[in-house]
Amino acid sequence: MPTEPPATPARDRWSGRAGFILATIGSAVGIGSIWKFPYEVGENGGGVFVLFYVAGLVLVVVPLMLAEFALGRSGGADAATSVANVARQHGRSAGWAWVGTLGAITAFLILSFYSVICGWTLAYAVETITTGLPAADAGGVKVRFDALLAAPGRMFAWHAVVLVATMVVVARGIGGGIERAATILMPILVVLMLVLAGWSIATGDAARTFDYLFRPDASRFSATVALEALGLGFFSIGVGLGLMITYAAYSDATIDLKEVALAAVVGDTLISLAAGFAVFPLVFAHGLDPAGGAGLVFLTLPLAFASMPGGAVAAVAFFALLLVAGWSSAISLLEIVVAVTMRRLGWSRIRATLACGLACFVASVPTVLSFNVLAGWHPLGFTGWLADATFFDLVDGLTSNLMLPAGALAVALFAAWMVPWTTIARALRVGVGGGGLLRFALRYVVPLVIGASIVMPLLS
Repeated sequence: MPTEPPATPARDRWSGRAGFILATIGSAVGIGSIWKFPYEVGENGGGVFVLFYVAGLVLVVVPLMLAEFALGRSGGADAATSVANVARQHGRSAGWAWVGTLGAITAFLILSFYSVICGWTLAYAVETITTGLPAADAGGVKVRFDALLAAPGRMFAWHAVVLVATMVVVARGIGGGIERAATILMPILVVLMLVLAGWSIATGDAARTFDYLFRPDASRFSATVALEALGLGFFSIGVGLGLMITYAAYSDATIDLKEVALAAVVGDTLISLAAGFAVFPLVFAHGLDPAGGAGLVFLTLPLAFASMPGGAVAAVAFFALLLVAGWSSAISLLEIVVAVTMRRLGWSRIRATLACGLACFVASVPTVLSFNVLAGWHPLGFTGWLADATFFDLVDGLTSNLMLPAGALAVALFAAWMVPWTTIARALRVGVGGGGLLRFALRYVVPLVIGASIVMPLLS
C-alpha cells in the first residue's frame, strides 16, 4: 500500500497558493525569458520560432511540469528523495533517485555560469548609473562589453555579489526567504517590464515588431528551429531539473497544482513576449540586427539607448529588470542543490547553503576565465566534436542540450510507466480515471520529442 510522504518541516513550506505561484513564476521568469528569448527569436526567424515555442510548451513542458508537481507532492521531499519515496511506495527500485540527483547536478552547473551572467547585468546597471552610457557608436559599446569580459577580477566580484545575495535568501528558508523574495521581486519585475515595453512601443517600431513576432515566415520552418524553441522552453521554465518536484513538496495539499502550473507557464510566456516588445521596437527603429545573438542586450540595446533622450534611465531600468529576473531564477537553482544536500548529508539549511554556494563559486572559475585568460582553451578540441567550444560553451551546451532533456525524459518515463496513474491523478486532482491526454503525452509525445532533441544535434 502507498505510504504517506514524510512531513516537511513547517519552516520549509509555502504560506499559501499566492506565494507558491509567485515563487514558481520567479523560477521560470529568468534571464532565459528576457535575455535569451529575444535573441533566440531574432536568430530563428521571428514568428516561426514563437509558434514552435508555444507548441513546445503545450505538448512537452506543461505535461512535464505537472508530472514533476505530482511526484513532489507524492514524495514530500527534495527531488532525489521524492522520486525514491514514490518508487518505494509502488514496489519500484529506489535507484530511480538518480533522476533527482541528475537534476541537482544540472542545476548546480547551470547556476555556476548563470550567476556569472547575472553579474554582468549588475555591472552594467551600476556602471550606467555611475558613468552613463558610452557614445552612440558600435565601437564604444563593444569596448565597454569587451572591457568587462577582459577583467576576470571585476567579473568575479560582481558574480560574488549575486551569489552571496542568492545564498542569503535560500538560507532563510521557504516562507521567510524564497517566498518573501518572490513577493517583492515579481511585482517589481512586472512593473519594470510593462514600463519598458510601453516606452519601447511608444518610441520604437511597434508595428514591425508585432509582424515579426506573430506572422510566421513559412520559409523559416525547419526541425532545427523547432528544437531550438523546445530547448529554450526547457531552459526558461526549468523542467528536467527537479525544481518543480522540490517546490511541490513544500505545498499544502489544498493547493491545486494545475492552477500553479498554468499560472507559471502563462506568466513566463507573457513576460517573454513583453521582453520582445521591450527589445525589438528599439532594434527595428534604429536599424539594428534582430539576430544579434547573445550580445543583443549587452551590445545592440545599449547602442539604441545611447542614441535617444533619457536612454541612460531606460538602460538602468532594463538591466535592473534583467538582474531581478536572473536573481529570482538563481534562488531556485540553488534551492534544488541545497534541498538535496540537506537531506543526503543531514546538514542544516544554513550549512548546506554556505557549502553549496562556495562550491558554485569555485565551479564558476573556469567559466569566468573562458572569456579572457582561458579564451583560447577548447576542452574538446581534440575530438572534432565541439572543437571550438570554450569551457563556458561546453557547460552551457551540455546542460541545455543534453542534461536537461535527459532529466526531463527520465521524469516522463518514471511518471507515466513506473508509477500507477492513480498516484499522479490523485496528486493533480484529475480523478482516478482522468488525465488521459496528459498520460498519453507523457508516455509517447514527450519521449518522442525529447529523443529527437537529443539525437538530431548529434547527427548534424
